[in-house]
Amino acid sequence: MPGPSTELVQQLYRTPPDRFVAAREAAVAEARRAGDPATARQLARLRRPTVAAWLVNLLAIRRPELVTDLVQLADALRSAQRELRGPRLRELSAQRRAVVGALVAEVRKLAAAEPDAPPANRLPLAEVEATLNAAFSDAEVAEQVRAGRLLRAASYAGFGEVPRPQLRLVTGDDEEPEEERPARRPGAQRGRPEAAPRTDRAAERAERAAQRAARAERARQRRALDRELAKARADQERAEAELTEATGQERDGAAVLDGLEAELAELERRRAVAEQDLSRAKLARRAAERAVTVARRRAGEVEAAVEALAAEEGDADAGGGAAD
Repeated sequence: MPGPSTELVQQLYRTPPDRFVAAREAAVAEARRAGDPATARQLARLRRPTVAAWLVNLLAIRRPELVTDLVQLADALRSAQRELRGPRLRELSAQRRAVVGALVAEVRKLAAAEPDAPPANRLPLAEVEATLNAAFSDAEVAEQVRAGRLLRAASYAGFGEVPRPQLRLVTGDDEEPEEERPARRPGAQRGRPEAAPRTDRAAERAERAAQRAARAERARQRRALDRELAKARADQERAEAELTEATGQERDGAAVLDGLEAELAELERRRAVAEQDLSRAKLARRAAERAVTVARRRAGEVEAAVEALAAEEGDADAGGGAAD
């Protein structure tokens, strides 16, 4: 089934959360332009990680070999817990603390190399550390960490270096193994249990009741957290939808502004051309005015010369008549 490439998904999940939605929308638009609606739908379903989850994803994508070592150590630690291997468990627990500390330091270094990462004093490194510790106790969390697709930080409050005992539900029909049956005192009546076994059975019943109460409390807390998580996810979806709408409005506004600026640039160009034409017209007018002035002056001078010549001719004609 077609879908987004691993490289594209990794590129999105190593994008800082404040730019994740914009990068995802750009990838969706590109897939639609390429005529791949299935990929576009899958990309649109990708959810933005929290900052802590993004840091863990960044570690998994940039330094996969370190996360692989973590997963292998987590498998070994869980196996030691199940088998109640005390010395091995203590050794692996010490390794866990060293590995988690080294990975948190590596996360800080990777974040410092990201241009849009939050400042170092605002990195949620405690949540990163809690998530890495949770990976040691929860195989599902470990797989999410290894895949680099974590959406939010994880935690495991029940994680401990001392393995929890494997308890078995004991009922009244259970038979004790032959070697574990308590010896009866000489003369004790057959079929009448002694006081010690009765006390042990009561303690087991009390322990089972306490376990049931603890399980019920954990289930109640789990339900409350699930409700909280559903509400938080709904709020996140709504906020992301609002962000997408606002991003579209911003893009449309920017397009309108670009168009107006282009029109304004054209008007400025036409204005500059008109100003140049006006300047040339002014220069031509001034040159014409100077030419008119010169021509008028010359015409006046010629008119004066003509009048003077006419006067001389009149005087000459008058003098000739008197002589006759």
